[in-house]
Amino acid sequence: MRARQRGITFLGWLVLLGPFAIVFYSAIRLAPIYLNYMKVTTSLEQAAHTLQSDQVLTQQSIQNALARQFDIESLDYPKLSDIVVKRIDGQWTMEANYEDVAPLFAGLSLLVKFDKVVPIGS
Repeated sequence: MRARQRGITFLGWLVLLGPFAIVFYSAIRLAPIYLNYMKVTTSLEQAAHTLQSDQVLTQQSIQNALARQFDIESLDYPKLSDIVVKRIDGQWTMEANYEDVAPLFAGLSLLVKFDKVVPIGS
């Protein structure tokens, strides 16, 4: 009588777990980028909250408050010059619109685009 094989072979495991390993590795490579984005978001919102009570806002005062928040959060990327401060319909806004790259393997990388707009005041 011939015995039947039961279960999965080693090659079957490789085929099954390979895509999961690639997704897991990609998540590990993307985690620092998203954590940095959370710091940028927090800095923008904290600066907006701090400036909310100011009566006279100028572009320079907004950039100074944002520079203090970037120092507190120890942010190196994006640079402060990458944050656009502008006045739209009488209300000041700060916009962080930037891209970051997560290298995976060989010549393959993941490009992540971020765009966060925070209004200042009510």
